[in-house]
Amino acid sequence: MIIAVTGLAREARLIAGPDVLPVVGGGNAAALERRLAAAFESGARRVLSIGICGALSPDLRVGDTIVASEIVSPSESFPIHGPWSRELAARLPGAILAPLAGTDSMIADRDGKARLRAATRAAAVDMESHIAARFARLQGLPFAALRVVSDAAGRTLPDAARVGMHSSGSGAFDVPAVLRSLLRAPAQLPALIRTAWEAEIAFAALLRCRRVLHAGFAGADFGELALDMG
Repeated sequence: MIIAVTGLAREARLIAGPDVLPVVGGGNAAALERRLAAAFESGARRVLSIGICGALSPDLRVGDTIVASEIVSPSESFPIHGPWSRELAARLPGAILAPLAGTDSMIADRDGKARLRAATRAAAVDMESHIAARFARLQGLPFAALRVVSDAAGRTLPDAARVGMHSSGSGAFDVPAVLRSLLRAPAQLPALIRTAWEAEIAFAALLRCRRVLHAGFAGADFGELALDMG
């Protein structure tokens, strides 16, 4: 069984399956670590970070698929399982094998993205991969990360999008927080609509990637990952 680490409850629902156990981070690092430990106790023996991400490289576009070549942060780096990651990249048309950054807080503005890009040389960033990679390393489990770009490197997300993740760590959207932000600053509505539209593009691409999580994917031979991209 694969532990599939996501940030959002919607991602978890999308990729859940008989041999895939979703674990939601929801922007809460401590909660994610506890949930990973519980998943490990249930018998899962591989870790895959999967979901949407923000681009750091200006060459990436919304909907692009990234398979991590390593997980990096300004202070440390984590290895991935090479054969598994290369197989993922080979099976997904157009997938890019590149470093992926992990951070404990959202990097939502273009200046912050540029600084993180300069510090890590990563192509994209999310809030779960570094935690999942650290857990996999501690437990001696194979690890890979597959992420789809939801916002480009040059985009700054509106405040209403930044407050949209529920503080409980459930991965649900905090609709009241979004509405309060819009009431304070109604002019951000067009940017929020654009953010939602770009997120839908990313989710559609992620849905196409979901077939990677076919039951045969959890077989013992990393070179025989069964999937159907048709």
